[in-house]
Amino acid sequence: MTDGPLIVQSDKSLLLEVDHPSAQAARIAIAAFAELERAPEHVHTYRITDLGLWNARAAGYDAETVVAALVDHSRYPVPHSLLIDVADTMDRYGRLQLLSDPQHGLVLHGLDRAVLEEVTRAKRVQGMLGERVDDTTVRVHPSERGALKQALLKLGWPAEDLAGYVDGEAHPIALAEDGWQLRPYQTEAVDGFRHGGSGVVVLPCGAGKTLVGAGAMAAMQRTTLILVTNTVSARQWRDELLARTTLTEDEIGEYSGTTKEIRPVTIATYQVLTMKRKGIHPHLELMSARDWGLILYDEVHLLPAPVFRMTADLQARRRLGLTATLVREDGREGEVFSLIGPKRYDAPWKDIEAQGYIAPAVCTEVRVTLPASDRMAYAMAEASDRPRLGAAHGAKVPVVERIARAHPGEPLLVIGQYLDQLEEIAEHLGAELLTGQTPVKRRQQLFADFREGRIDRLVVSKVANFSVDLPEASVAVQVSGAFGSRQEEAQRLGRLLRPKADGRSAHFYTVVMRDTQDQDFAAHRQRFLAEQGYAYSIVDAEQLDGALDAG
Repeated sequence: MTDGPLIVQSDKSLLLEVDHPSAQAARIAIAAFAELERAPEHVHTYRITDLGLWNARAAGYDAETVVAALVDHSRYPVPHSLLIDVADTMDRYGRLQLLSDPQHGLVLHGLDRAVLEEVTRAKRVQGMLGERVDDTTVRVHPSERGALKQALLKLGWPAEDLAGYVDGEAHPIALAEDGWQLRPYQTEAVDGFRHGGSGVVVLPCGAGKTLVGAGAMAAMQRTTLILVTNTVSARQWRDELLARTTLTEDEIGEYSGTTKEIRPVTIATYQVLTMKRKGIHPHLELMSARDWGLILYDEVHLLPAPVFRMTADLQARRRLGLTATLVREDGREGEVFSLIGPKRYDAPWKDIEAQGYIAPAVCTEVRVTLPASDRMAYAMAEASDRPRLGAAHGAKVPVVERIARAHPGEPLLVIGQYLDQLEEIAEHLGAELLTGQTPVKRRQQLFADFREGRIDRLVVSKVANFSVDLPEASVAVQVSGAFGSRQEEAQRLGRLLRPKADGRSAHFYTVVMRDTQDQDFAAHRQRFLAEQGYAYSIVDAEQLDGALDAG
């Protein structure tokens, strides 16, 4: 027995003692293959999953490395059965390979004949396979490459896709040489993608995922389709590519609700691709309309189902997903793995912070007591009404005002879900309000005013969750959210993590109504950030002023 911070249990759960001196080292060691489940104050619970182990295997970790991480940091002997299961699970990845055969085209090759025999008899893959080539090889219909990978993942035999890619249309792209260069971790991320040919890069918000995309484009030297969350994001990508690469305005097209340009580098929004007319998605054909050499998915954890379906047909194209978190609230991480590719690079947020590339952040949960006059109304409300009654309660408004007063002159964002709540807060703060109804040109102007210091307070709805560059924001107050979305929590904190010119820390406040679903949802949202090493201090609203003075 050692004095390690980790307790490894036979049900594949890992208990991490947060206050242990070696907790941070243990967290980094298990992050490649274990997912955080619960994060109360003193003991965090992680879970080893098959998908996590396969992602680790695809990223170059072997079973010996995973076993060593568990054994080295465990307080008690690790159950032998778990170690065997880890090795067996990781060994499943790659026993089936998709290959390009000069004579027979796309084939599924089994390094283990019994496994190949098992999957060829499975109902899930019926119709996807052609005739047998030999005892270890069977033809695959090229159009079924993505669907087959999905099916094999669900059968528990994830295939390693080594079939290669079409080159796509060549197009010269280089990084601009004007006094900047990729950071070391960005270079490692690009190299990880190049080595794998397709897959996902996971980096914190503010760590320069766009630059990784630009680096990948320069490495590939091919026409590129970039898929983004919204029009504001599309234009920020365009501006960044113009500033950081040799691409000109004539080489970059926008494909959105208002503009339909197809150029060597085309930036399209998920919204326009998923628009339906008479039951079909007329714009999805954009993904196959040109001989793209690279398809880049920004915020890949938000990929909508129709784009997944089209991606299944585009397995011969190189694909790069960029995200701050592989957490998907719909549980479709397996489809990201099989259709975009496995995780090729992942940098812990705290590591990037320690290198000075993202700002340190202080996270505070402020708990507000529901007034006695409203307590019975909440208890008697319909279940569907309770989330809003807690999250949008007016008692949060004076709390937001007190936080704003404690940070005079600092660029402050208030972020929420409910428009009437945001309108009230904007009025009390004398701040501009930006929502989904705000025209794109007005949004861009407000974001520019905030970035350039003409305004220092901005109240925003969830439209600012994703791909919005606000580098000088240093205070965010979250007043309501999309139920228990962990990915939203990560993105909202990410609005603050750009390094500040004066080196100051960022402050992230979450205002929560005590003893309501709002508090339960907040606890769930915080799980992802707890995994990244961010601790929330909890302050009662009645003691807020003292806490703010102390901070």
